[in-house]
Amino acid sequence: MPRSSLQYMEQTLYDSRGRAVAYIADDGETIYTWKGHAVAYLADDKLYGWKGKHIGWFVDGVIYDGAGLRAGFLSGKCPVAVYASPAKYAKYARYAKYARYAPHARRALSTATSSVGLDALLTSNAVGSV
Repeated sequence: MPRSSLQYMEQTLYDSRGRAVAYIADDGETIYTWKGHAVAYLADDKLYGWKGKHIGWFVDGVIYDGAGLRAGFLSGKCPVAVYASPAKYAKYARYAKYARYAPHARRALSTATSSVGLDALLTSNAVGSV
Protein backbone atom coordinates (compact mmCIF):
# COMPACT_ATOMS: atom_id res chain seq x y z
CA MET A 1 0.00 0.00 0.00
CA PRO A 2 1.47 3.43 -0.90
CA ARG A 3 2.71 5.62 1.94
CA SER A 4 0.34 8.44 1.09
CA SER A 5 -2.79 6.36 1.69
CA LEU A 6 -1.78 5.36 5.22
CA GLN A 7 -2.18 7.48 8.35
CA TYR A 8 0.97 7.77 10.48
CA MET A 9 1.81 9.26 13.84
CA GLU A 10 4.52 11.86 14.13
CA GLN A 11 7.86 10.28 15.02
CA THR A 12 10.82 12.06 16.59
CA LEU A 13 14.28 11.69 15.05
CA TYR A 14 17.29 11.75 17.39
CA ASP A 15 20.97 12.32 16.70
CA SER A 16 23.77 10.05 17.95
CA ARG A 17 23.81 11.89 21.30
CA GLY A 18 20.09 11.32 21.93
CA ARG A 19 18.99 14.88 21.16
CA ALA A 20 15.69 15.40 19.35
CA VAL A 21 16.60 17.07 16.05
CA ALA A 22 13.55 16.73 13.80
CA TYR A 23 10.41 14.71 13.30
CA ILE A 24 8.60 12.78 10.61
CA ALA A 25 5.16 14.33 10.14
CA ASP A 26 1.96 12.35 10.33
CA ASP A 27 1.96 11.96 6.53
CA GLY A 28 4.77 9.43 7.04
CA GLU A 29 7.18 11.15 4.66
CA THR A 30 7.82 14.85 5.38
CA ILE A 31 10.60 15.66 7.85
CA TYR A 32 10.32 18.91 9.80
CA THR A 33 12.73 20.72 12.09
CA TRP A 34 11.42 21.71 15.52
CA LYS A 35 11.11 25.27 14.18
CA GLY A 36 8.49 24.10 11.67
CA HIS A 37 10.52 23.97 8.43
CA ALA A 38 10.02 21.07 6.02
CA VAL A 39 13.61 20.12 5.13
CA ALA A 40 13.57 16.58 3.76
CA TYR A 41 11.25 13.72 2.86
CA LEU A 42 11.15 9.96 2.60
CA ALA A 43 10.34 7.99 -0.54
CA ASP A 44 10.33 4.28 0.28
CA ASP A 45 13.67 3.71 2.05
CA LYS A 46 15.35 6.75 0.44
CA LEU A 47 15.89 10.13 2.12
CA TYR A 48 15.77 13.24 -0.08
CA GLY A 49 16.50 16.87 0.64
CA TRP A 50 13.64 19.20 -0.21
CA LYS A 51 15.43 20.25 -3.41
CA GLY A 52 15.33 16.64 -4.61
CA LYS A 53 18.90 15.50 -3.91
CA HIS A 54 19.23 11.98 -2.53
CA ILE A 55 20.96 12.42 0.84
CA GLY A 56 20.64 9.04 2.53
CA TRP A 57 18.45 6.13 3.55
CA PHE A 58 15.90 5.37 6.26
CA VAL A 59 16.03 1.69 7.14
CA ASP A 60 14.46 0.04 10.19
CA GLY A 61 14.22 3.27 12.18
CA VAL A 62 17.77 4.45 11.40
CA ILE A 63 18.83 7.30 9.08
CA TYR A 64 22.03 6.60 7.16
CA ASP A 65 24.04 9.24 5.32
CA GLY A 66 25.31 8.86 1.74
CA ALA A 67 28.28 6.79 2.92
CA GLY A 68 26.04 4.30 4.75
CA LEU A 69 26.93 5.59 8.25
CA ARG A 70 24.29 6.09 10.96
CA ALA A 71 23.24 9.71 11.43
CA GLY A 72 19.82 9.57 13.11
CA PHE A 73 17.42 7.29 14.90
CA LEU A 74 13.88 6.75 16.05
CA SER A 75 13.82 6.47 19.85
CA GLY A 76 13.73 2.66 19.94
CA LYS A 77 16.82 2.41 17.72
CA CYS A 78 18.95 5.14 19.34
CA PRO A 79 22.14 3.68 20.89
CA VAL A 80 21.99 6.12 23.84
CA ALA A 81 19.27 7.39 26.17
CA VAL A 82 17.14 10.02 24.45
CA TYR A 83 16.30 13.48 25.74
CA ALA A 84 12.76 14.83 25.86
CA SER A 85 11.51 16.42 22.66
CA PRO A 86 11.16 20.22 22.66
CA ALA A 87 7.87 21.98 21.95
CA LYS A 88 7.09 22.21 18.24
CA TYR A 89 6.60 25.49 16.41
CA ALA A 90 3.72 25.78 13.99
CA LYS A 91 4.56 24.30 10.61
CA TYR A 92 5.47 26.78 7.90
CA ALA A 93 3.88 26.43 4.50
CA ARG A 94 5.91 23.94 2.50
CA TYR A 95 7.61 24.89 -0.71
CA ALA A 96 6.76 22.68 -3.66
CA LYS A 97 9.10 19.71 -3.82
CA TYR A 98 11.70 19.87 -6.54
CA ALA A 99 12.05 17.04 -9.05
CA ARG A 100 13.82 14.08 -7.50
CA TYR A 101 17.35 13.27 -8.64
CA ALA A 102 18.22 9.65 -9.27
CA PRO A 103 19.20 7.92 -6.04
CA HIS A 104 22.71 6.67 -5.40
CA ALA A 105 23.35 2.96 -5.26
CA ARG A 106 22.78 1.83 -1.69
CA ARG A 107 26.05 1.21 0.09
CA ALA A 108 26.61 -1.37 2.74
CA LEU A 109 25.01 0.04 5.86
CA SER A 110 27.34 0.38 8.83
CA THR A 111 26.90 0.55 12.59
CA ALA A 112 29.52 3.33 12.68
CA THR A 113 28.33 6.87 13.39
CA SER A 114 28.46 9.50 10.67
CA SER A 115 30.71 12.52 11.09
CA VAL A 116 27.87 14.58 9.60
CA GLY A 117 25.32 15.52 12.26
CA LEU A 118 21.68 14.67 11.68
CA ASP A 119 20.70 18.35 11.61
CA ALA A 120 23.36 19.10 8.97
CA LEU A 121 22.33 16.08 6.88
CA LEU A 122 18.64 16.96 6.92
CA THR A 123 19.18 20.62 6.05
CA SER A 124 21.91 20.00 3.44
CA ASN A 125 19.44 20.23 0.57
CA ALA A 126 16.69 22.34 2.14
CA VAL A 127 14.96 25.37 0.61
CA GLY A 128 15.20 28.79 2.25
CA SER A 129 16.64 29.53 5.66
CA VAL A 130 16.14 26.97 8.39
